[in-house]
Amino acid sequence: MAVLRLFAAARTAAGTARDLVPGDSVAEILASATERYGDEFAAILPTCAIWVNGDPADGTVAVTDADEVAVLPPVSGGAS
Repeated sequence: MAVLRLFAAARTAAGTARDLVPGDSVAEILASATERYGDEFAAILPTCAIWVNGDPADGTVAVTDADEVAVLPPVSGGAS
């Protein structure tokens, strides 16, 4: 199982910042996470950037137990 790291709104929706999730590709990892965390997580996921081991990735990227998949929602804010 790959390590799934969740940030900002994705972390809030899932209720955790880190988890072990089964799957052999990014798409399978995200499908498993969606099943585990439910509708709120599923609603946030399409807006997120996905990275594997620090590099941008799409659903076709293969993952192993040694990989880390990060889910990064868009961030806003700053000073005006």
